[in-house]
Amino acid sequence: MNNDDIKILAIETSCDETAAAVVRNGREVLSNVIYTQIALHTEYGGVVPELASRKHVEKINPVIRQALSDAQVTLDDIDAVAVTYGPGLVGPLLVGVNAAKTISWAAGKPLVGVHHIGGHISANYIEHPDLEPPYMCLVVSGGHTHLVEVTDYGKYNIIARTRDDAAGEAFDKVARAIGLGYPGGPKIDKAAREGNPDAMDFPKGKVRDSEYDFSFSGLKSAVLNHLNSCKMQGIEINTADVAASFQKSVVEVLTERSMEALEKIGAQDKSFALAGGVASNTALRTSLEKACAARGIPFYVPSPVYCTDNAAMIGAAAYYDYIAGVRHGYDLNAVPNLPL
Repeated sequence: MNNDDIKILAIETSCDETAAAVVRNGREVLSNVIYTQIALHTEYGGVVPELASRKHVEKINPVIRQALSDAQVTLDDIDAVAVTYGPGLVGPLLVGVNAAKTISWAAGKPLVGVHHIGGHISANYIEHPDLEPPYMCLVVSGGHTHLVEVTDYGKYNIIARTRDDAAGEAFDKVARAIGLGYPGGPKIDKAAREGNPDAMDFPKGKVRDSEYDFSFSGLKSAVLNHLNSCKMQGIEINTADVAASFQKSVVEVLTERSMEALEKIGAQDKSFALAGGVASNTALRTSLEKACAARGIPFYVPSPVYCTDNAAMIGAAAYYDYIAGVRHGYDLNAVPNLPL
């Protein structure tokens, strides 16, 4: 088979987006369809797994049909079927995995299971044709905060990770606490633009036995303590200032640890990439871009549509697995805590 022209149908259902895409040669997106469930879960202040699973069942086939139609291809034109099989919510993952296995079997196409975080990292390949391993990538999402050395396509060495809350989880919890609601990341990003980032001096958590690891539970507690103190003293809470000060603490610690790791592990000559849902945050993108520019390090980040959960990134990751010979059988199962 000619590896120079491979089309992959990719499916992503790890949380609350039902997504399908057709990707050619790992970097060219022919279609990218996303059905988001944000409106459904906003009422509950977060994702309800059972409701998410039911909505995935309802939307998965129409989304896949739309992805094939938008790409102007049929299943006969597809070389492989790729799907996220972990990590994520087990119910939603199972919907995507079962859909992919069914299509793979019915169409006689190879099945490739993809790691969700590997997909986020690979989103950078879509718009940056010059990006190739090795490089370092900061993956920041609702469930993960990893600093990863990408040694080759699909090969990862974890330099640092969060020891408690992921950065995106902290965004959601703080947003809920200050009354902004769900989803927290975009709402804090917007509110912070109107606030003073120096209004409060929130802590930047350190992990005693690891200089690069992250911790956000102390920061979250500090924000909650500030809010409780204001309420007890009858002090009016400035939501924008709290959002800006909280965001500043998160952005600074992510930027500082990333640059320290780049410099101390001798990777100054490598590129640096950002990925994951929180990579959409404008303050984080700006901070890392400036830090990399000051060190002469090329910086890469996907457009926001490829930062949040989508299937195009799964197709990008799957391409490199596929040409490396990765195939999965029909015993492929959802693995909610799949390690990177």
